Amino acid sequence: MIEMIIEQRRRSLGGGLEVGRVLPFAKRRMVGPFIFFDHMGPLDVATGVEQGLDVRPHPHIGLSTVTYLFSGEVMHRDSLGSEQAIRPHEVNWMTAGRGITHSERFEKARAFGDRLHGIQAWVALPTGDEEASPSFSHHEGDDLPSWNSGGVQGQLIAGQAYGLRAAARTHSPLFYAHLDLDAGAQPELPTDHPERALYIAAGSVEVDGVRYEAGRMLVLGSGTSSFRALESSTVMVLGGEPVGERYLSWNFVSSSKERLAQAAADWEAGRLKLPDADHDEFIPLPSEL
Repeated sequence: MIEMIIEQRRRSLGGGLEVGRVLPFAKRRMVGPFIFFDHMGPLDVATGVEQGLDVRPHPHIGLSTVTYLFSGEVMHRDSLGSEQAIRPHEVNWMTAGRGITHSERFEKARAFGDRLHGIQAWVALPTGDEEASPSFSHHEGDDLPSWNSGGVQGQLIAGQAYGLRAAARTHSPLFYAHLDLDAGAQPELPTDHPERALYIAAGSVEVDGVRYEAGRMLVLGSGTSSFRALESSTVMVLGGEPVGERYLSWNFVSSSKERLAQAAADWEAGRLKLPDADHDEFIPLPSEL
């Protein structure tokens, strides 16, 4: 059973970069701990593109960001001193905790041209970890277990599912996986998490005899354990244990509205450190939060 269908809403991030915003949604703000889900691109970028396409330094609290690419390359720099390019089928996992700043630059695209396509997700931290020390980790290869069976090429991005465990440290039970499907493939869905969803990034699928096209997130009821690809498709599956009510304001997530206000004041007053390798510009606090 499908509990809810969420269609992506197109949003401009400036500089020609457009995303499909899926979470949060007015009638369903979270799936498990996942509180934010953007489908970036696909976008063909010509050599020499202006820096306005980049995401300049900005802050986060109370969450982990998860960047995953189907194609292209993004350069990450943060206030911990991390400087790490992310490429397709790799993971940059950044836990903001009490506060971190970072930038995301499209330097390869500027130098050589590129096709940018991927998913940016945020995972809300459980209450006891909202003020944890910030951290960053990069994962590739064996850190991200993969499998190929029955027309399904799968890669586990984070958490535990399909009898596998990914390497990134998570703070609550969750799963997040990328499935590339041949037409007719019928992958199983993890059933040992109370909240689950699948997002159709490309192609189309059938669930309980109904066809669903790309750009839709299907929030799943407890009885749904599989689906079928109607054509060659790319699907993200995700879910986990709820962490409780969370408030979201700009780039901040917290169980406390007062903490959100403090984070905004800290950013506006310049009390949050910028990345050492990318500190000459930043995204100002929006006039309306």
